[in-house]
Amino acid sequence: MSNPRKVLIFGKHGQVGGQLVNQLAQREEYAVVATDIEDVDLTDDTATRTLVIEQRPDWVINTSAHTAVDRAETERELAHQLNAVAPRVIAEACSEIGAAMIHYSTDYVFDGSASVPYVETDQPNPQSVYGITKLEGERAVLSALDHSLIFRTAWVYSKDGKNFVNTMLRLAGERSEIKVVCDQYGSPTLADDLAAMTIGALGRVVVDTDFSAYGIYHATGQGVVSWAGFSGEIMRLSGNSQVKVHPIPSSDYPTPAPRPAYSVLSNHKLKQQFGLELPHWQDALGRCLG
Repeated sequence: MSNPRKVLIFGKHGQVGGQLVNQLAQREEYAVVATDIEDVDLTDDTATRTLVIEQRPDWVINTSAHTAVDRAETERELAHQLNAVAPRVIAEACSEIGAAMIHYSTDYVFDGSASVPYVETDQPNPQSVYGITKLEGERAVLSALDHSLIFRTAWVYSKDGKNFVNTMLRLAGERSEIKVVCDQYGSPTLADDLAAMTIGALGRVVVDTDFSAYGIYHATGQGVVSWAGFSGEIMRLSGNSQVKVHPIPSSDYPTPAPRPAYSVLSNHKLKQQFGLELPHWQDALGRCLG
């Protein structure tokens, strides 16, 4: 294909970034430039801006973030830099060269006190440094760049990398019983599916020259489960049914950063605007462990 769209990806070693690189590489309509910490230090605003300006992409997809939720409580400045300042710098550079941007955010922008799925217009109320800085990043990107899409997601995992699924699999090899919180609910999201949805949305925007529905969208796996319920399914599907999952309340497992008790995000807007939806979390987990 002549003149493929150039896509610059930040965070190629991450769960979502790695999947985006792999999946976009199979699409001849895109030319991918993928970066990570060895290519550019996102704490260096000048270097970050220069990379975007020099590459002159049509689209930037930023998957980089400070995602160590508990550590962010004591690494406030670093979390602010990576989650708020760097996205703003990237968005400003995109605006300068006429590029568009996709950025990822999180369920942690909400306080988790809801009992029905959060929609994009619900009032954020983050309770942790991670959530606060991610919300700052959302607002910075939207303020700096009209042509930006922000996908809020939750409970992301993949076959590789550090995530809840792989932690449970490791523990299954070490223990016969595992205690897991049962009063936090959300929608597990496979990184493969999130990347595929992103590429689907990107393709629709690229071909629609009149596209104007930029802004925030929620994008998670379908269905709702507790961490304990998710753990039980991980054990069953991975052949570790002999490992006993003991449900415990969050009060028995205190963490430096508070977790939202209810992290369910409504994906209605995503389906309505793009005709896209991610598979059910059980289907996704089966594919991941299969």
